[in-house]
Amino acid sequence: MRHLISALQFLTILPVGKSTELDAPKIIPYFPVVGLAIGLILALCDYALLMLWPKPVVSLLDVLLLAILSGGLHLDGLGDTADGLFSHKPPEKVLDIMKDSHVGVMGLIAIVCILSIKWASIQYLMKERALYLFIIPAYSRGAMMFGIRFLRYGRHHGGLGTDFFSKKPHLYALSGIFLPVLVSLWMGLDALLLNGLFLVMTVLILSYYKWRMDCITGDMLGAMAEIEEAGLFLLACIGAKP
Repeated sequence: MRHLISALQFLTILPVGKSTELDAPKIIPYFPVVGLAIGLILALCDYALLMLWPKPVVSLLDVLLLAILSGGLHLDGLGDTADGLFSHKPPEKVLDIMKDSHVGVMGLIAIVCILSIKWASIQYLMKERALYLFIIPAYSRGAMMFGIRFLRYGRHHGGLGTDFFSKKPHLYALSGIFLPVLVSLWMGLDALLLNGLFLVMTVLILSYYKWRMDCITGDMLGAMAEIEEAGLFLLACIGAKP
């Protein structure tokens, strides 16, 4: 429970007790669990808000709630990553750009695009709406475990993600991803598409990071979570009618 609470404190703004010393490598397996907690809050709030407002409004509130619950942590990483990777600079310079706290044009564009995709997708979630809202945040947070496991850390002089890379998680530590996978089976054949896209997106993002930077950083992990979340919501609304 101590490590789960630490994971909740790190990845969310939820008031779950006093801050404790962070044992970063040991909280990694709990990333999907934190995602499920976020998803549960999201699904419940969505259900309640739909009694008051139409879907487009509620979907926008859902997107805002996702950003608020995570304290903007992943969106900040997305902006910094976009500024760096789309600068067309060598990896060393890209890392310096990512470290700059100011958000540039490419970062702003990336954030607006990702939030827009989420809003447009969530408002057209029809079948299994609550289930998608529940499990997709778990997939997106779980994806970060694979980045930590399979890529080296890019900042030799320290950074927000340093402690997470001090000890590579074992493969069995990634088994938490099976929690949303098991829940997704309720959707039948749609679960194959969801899990298939998650696998493909994870491999493609990590492959791009490997090719472009040969490493990963905390910002790039946050960007990965945001891209996966938007991509899965986009898949979930395929076939929806206006």
